[in-house]
Amino acid sequence: MHSQFNHRRTFIISLLFSILYSNQLFADTLYTVNNAESEQMVQLDATVEAIDKATLSSQTTGRIIKINFDNNDYVRKGEVLLEITNKEQGAQLAASEAQLLSAKASYNEAQLTYARYKKLFPKGAISQGQLDQAEATANTTQQQIKAAQANLIQAKESLNYTIVKAPFSGVVTERHVEVGETVNLGEPLFSGMSLDNLRVVSEIPQRYLNVLRDNPSFIVTLPDGSQLYSDKITLFSYADQQSHAFKIRINLPKTDKLLLPGMWVKAQFSSGKRSSILIPNSAVLTNNELTAVYRNVNGKAILTQVRLGNKSGDFVEVLAGLQSGDKISVDAYQQLQSLEPQ
Repeated sequence: MHSQFNHRRTFIISLLFSILYSNQLFADTLYTVNNAESEQMVQLDATVEAIDKATLSSQTTGRIIKINFDNNDYVRKGEVLLEITNKEQGAQLAASEAQLLSAKASYNEAQLTYARYKKLFPKGAISQGQLDQAEATANTTQQQIKAAQANLIQAKESLNYTIVKAPFSGVVTERHVEVGETVNLGEPLFSGMSLDNLRVVSEIPQRYLNVLRDNPSFIVTLPDGSQLYSDKITLFSYADQQSHAFKIRINLPKTDKLLLPGMWVKAQFSSGKRSSILIPNSAVLTNNELTAVYRNVNGKAILTQVRLGNKSGDFVEVLAGLQSGDKISVDAYQQLQSLEPQ
């Protein structure tokens, strides 16, 4: 606290000194301030979240015999998360396979009987009722094969459910079970999210709804200062009952920047154009909350405090302290050095 006070006091003294010992400004180092049309940007606080996130639940019953991953582990798509006992499911599979073989044998026998009866019926060796019965049996055994095939598919699926695999690549956010536990149908096993497809979420005041419908474009500023651009947004159709603001989701493009769910970022969009003053970033002298520029007054460098707005590339908006026609030093820190006594 004391160090910060001394630092600010030193800065203020240097500013006063620079005013008392103002040097001349050179014409080729001056920037003429002008009003210009600029985008009026609205900045929002936003949070990064994963698009793909899920909780895997048990689709069978059994005891957990192996767990391969834990919280915060990275898992690739298709890797085995855990294994469940499969004796019961294996027995069901074997029974279903046997049932299918039996159904096929009955079908073959019924077809042979029906074919033989069709040859005997014209000779009067069997009655019409016997022929009809043989035909019905042949049709029934055919349906039994289809039922047995369906049971076999179900038994195979049930066996596969004992090996739980990751549906997508991502990070385990929570493990809900332990080795040795018995799980029932529908019981949660793992929760996780993908780091590949991300979006940011925020809330916007209702007065900006029409603006975003006409121009759904955002600039997302990451913690390291880099920016991403996106026009893929989802604007909710209802407002929050407390804040009366509307939730918005902004899908982010692929990036190699460090970006993780839960991070805070800034999301900006244009709400229209307005007349404003923009000056080079290099013209601004900054120390803590104090911002100033060197303004040319009769050839002398006079330090002038300014209030700044949003940055736009190499320029920054001036809200107060300058007016159109003023001339300022392009490089404030170089000017400050030139004012120091030799």
